[in-house]
Amino acid sequence: MRTQNNSKIGRYLRIIIITLIILSNSIYSIDTDSTKAISIDSSKISLFQGDKPNDNGPVSEAIHSTAGELIEKPLRVRVLSDGQKPVKGWPVYFEVISIPAKAKGTSLENETILTDSDGYAESYATLGSKSGFYKFSARIYNGSEKNDIIYFKAHARNSNWLFYLISGLVGGLGLFLFGMQMMSEGMKKSAGSRLRTILAKLTDNRFIALAVGTFVTMVIQSSSATTVMLVSFVQAKLLTFTQSLGIIFGSNIGTTITAQLVAFKLTDYALIFIGLGFAFVFLMKSKKYRNFGEVILGFGLLFFGMYIMSEGMKPLRTFQPFIDLLLELENPIFGILVGALFTGLIQSSSAFTGIVIILATQGFLTLEAGIPLIFGANIGTCITAWLASINTSREAKRVALGHILFQIFGVVIFIWWIPSFAEFIRWISPESSPELTGIAQLADVVPRQIANAHTVFNVVVSIMILPFINQTAALVIKFLPDKKAVIEEESPYEAKFLDEGLISTPTLALNLAKAEILNMAKKVQSNVSNIIRPFQRNDDDICSEIKEQEREIDFLVAEIKNYINKISQESSDPKRIDEVFQMLYSITEFEQIGDIVSRNLRRLARKKMKSNVEFSKTGIEDIINYHTKTLKQISRAIALFKDVNLEDAEKMERKYKKYRLLEVDFRRTHFDRLREDIPETVATSEMHLELLDQLKRISSHATNVARILLEHKNEDDNNNDINKEEINNSNKNEL
Repeated sequence: MRTQNNSKIGRYLRIIIITLIILSNSIYSIDTDSTKAISIDSSKISLFQGDKPNDNGPVSEAIHSTAGELIEKPLRVRVLSDGQKPVKGWPVYFEVISIPAKAKGTSLENETILTDSDGYAESYATLGSKSGFYKFSARIYNGSEKNDIIYFKAHARNSNWLFYLISGLVGGLGLFLFGMQMMSEGMKKSAGSRLRTILAKLTDNRFIALAVGTFVTMVIQSSSATTVMLVSFVQAKLLTFTQSLGIIFGSNIGTTITAQLVAFKLTDYALIFIGLGFAFVFLMKSKKYRNFGEVILGFGLLFFGMYIMSEGMKPLRTFQPFIDLLLELENPIFGILVGALFTGLIQSSSAFTGIVIILATQGFLTLEAGIPLIFGANIGTCITAWLASINTSREAKRVALGHILFQIFGVVIFIWWIPSFAEFIRWISPESSPELTGIAQLADVVPRQIANAHTVFNVVVSIMILPFINQTAALVIKFLPDKKAVIEEESPYEAKFLDEGLISTPTLALNLAKAEILNMAKKVQSNVSNIIRPFQRNDDDICSEIKEQEREIDFLVAEIKNYINKISQESSDPKRIDEVFQMLYSITEFEQIGDIVSRNLRRLARKKMKSNVEFSKTGIEDIINYHTKTLKQISRAIALFKDVNLEDAEKMERKYKKYRLLEVDFRRTHFDRLREDIPETVATSEMHLELLDQLKRISSHATNVARILLEHKNEDDNNNDINKEEINNSNKNEL
């Protein structure tokens, strides 16, 4: 402490001595590049921050850095005489004025600097360990109080700012997407099955189709979901491809509603919406009010997620590499690619548009940078529909292609006049407050401008292309024409591994038979895996594929049984006979599974598609869950058949008991939904229960592969116990 005090006293003494020298000697400034002394009137010397006198202010613009690090820009001042002439060799004193509480390690690189030939003096500072504002000063002594001091502010980001940024973005985005999904689900439940009825009963009137597409997408908050629904309807032949185009155009208008809602900046009221929604969901008994509560709760979560993301992004305001990257987004091609990529990843143009608007609320984006991102989002949203069209009919694929071409057409038309489009959007959008400038001004007006650009773009493109809907349909059909019927002779089925020449060598022949059984079992497993798809969405093609593969399975079963019978005739070894029996038993179980899929489940799937009904959301989730468990049991059976392991066999038996109880639980939850009078549950109740029962049967047949091994083990154990008892009795008799 004494050392620090002595240091301060010494510094003050130096300042006083220099000041006295300046005041007592007609004031001379020595030019080191010359032998002459230039006389300077100290009262005319002033201190400035910036290159010109009019740039000066009492407090400079804040400098930004990270706590514990060197500031990004130096503390820089200029000494001028008469406000114009640089003064060389004049002492400038830098000092730490204030720091955040408990901050340690704040220091200046140099505390006293002589000005250079241009009158400049600068010093770097190392910020302390705490985030917040640090204040520094630069002072000269000229015998007056005028313009002798300038203050500098340095803002220190938290040393862990990157972690907080990532966690804020990830968590905020999660809440944002979850809120959007909850709001969408609440609206779907409130609207009920009427949305599907509206879509399914459309006429050929393109204007009605446009209005319906707008309305449905506005309700479910997702153009991707609307397009996926269209793919399934066209696949089920409830709609024609041409009818679906009008709805696609409308869906792009409907999805802009989300962007308009986000642009209202309701983050301050997010917690109120969350509390109100919670009250409706958990306190109201009426299903109608609970659904309404989900909408409000989702709305609140959406804006609360926005708030968290906005807060997490604040450090980026002062992070120059990020700012430089955002400037690159004004390049239309780069912006469109970024928008398409991120929208494709999260599969929601509404969500990505919301994120773009959140960036704009922080002042990160200009309108010219936001517009290409919006264009890219419109292209990226096509990915969901394209994925849904895989393994569908030709007509259904045309829906996805029509969606893609429509979006690309709109972007190609608008990309050439983005600056003019931006000016038009500014003209129709509210102006900012006159007192706002820079980032604050961008944050005030750009979010609404981006939302308006999104709406105008989609409305204009839809209106432009609507009169040419028939021509658009013809173009898509030209890209995806009907497949010509090709008559080809199908190659006969054949076994991959069976070799008649090795029957005389039973050990080798049984290995070949085992390999062929595994080949057959995997085809059965494939059919079980695929059969769930028609219950998720109408897909009659997969039913035909399953039937075709079942024919091959039946062929292989017959060939394998015939081959194994021949092996058994060649061998009298008890071990080989047991192995043959286990193989035949396993073949029968896999064959039974295949028959359940081909006969029972395929019939049930076609009944479901013909009835044009859908399972409830929780109902189909239960079915998918139980189907997944069944597939796992089949995988265990195949693995067990391949590599016999009694521990795995016992595990399979335990799993089956667990799955049997799970099936009972799913029946109970189904009964609960019936009591709640959920329309989808009532309409699909019989099919739901039969589907669970058939999956349980499949699981049982798969478990039988393990049971035959366990029974064989128990017989061996019993025989060993009997043999041991007979030996013990024999020994007793001998004694």
